[in-house]
Amino acid sequence: MNHWREIRETLPEGVTLVAVSKYHSVEQIAEVYAAGCRDFGESRVQELKLKQATLPQDIRWHFIGHLQTNKVRDLLKLRPHLIQSVDSERLLQAINAEAGKQGIVQDVLLELHVAAEETKSGMSVEEFRDLMAAVSGQQYANVRICGVMGMATNTDDEAEIRRCFRALHEQYSEVRSQKSEVRYQLSMGMSDDYLIALSEGSTMVRIGSAIFKE
Repeated sequence: MNHWREIRETLPEGVTLVAVSKYHSVEQIAEVYAAGCRDFGESRVQELKLKQATLPQDIRWHFIGHLQTNKVRDLLKLRPHLIQSVDSERLLQAINAEAGKQGIVQDVLLELHVAAEETKSGMSVEEFRDLMAAVSGQQYANVRICGVMGMATNTDDEAEIRRCFRALHEQYSEVRSQKSEVRYQLSMGMSDDYLIALSEGSTMVRIGSAIFKE
């Protein structure tokens, strides 16, 4: 039993629902696909490769895990719809260089760290602003920055969760005004906090356990 349809019905028009399928079987993903989902999120290149080879070709695969630069080539060969977890200028440069070799333009989101936990990945707001200034001044012909991604602190404190989402939205709003040529995305909100994320302006939610639960 998957819960994709009922969650989909809670989302406003224009919000993308990414079903986080990491750790779930091909059979479970196929069931959610049959319900109508086309956007799935994976966090390991090898796992994505195996699933992509088996599942329908019209799936839009989102890479949402920490990406090491030595895995960029293998990931780009799989032609992901969107790499959501670009957490440094070094990684963006590696993706741009490899995309150039493969003759593609890769869509990416920049991952910001706004949560209280140090263990979460992502660049600081200062690093993000420096990177956006560098991007506008340098040639990144083979990547297209399509928005911002981030996670809230893992807590029951709604005020803290909202603080995180508002910090993400502030950066999203600032850069969106300069990016009128693409539909800029704000990817925030997971199973436990996506309703709060929607109220704070999320345009894309990443939901796993609430969809795949028995």
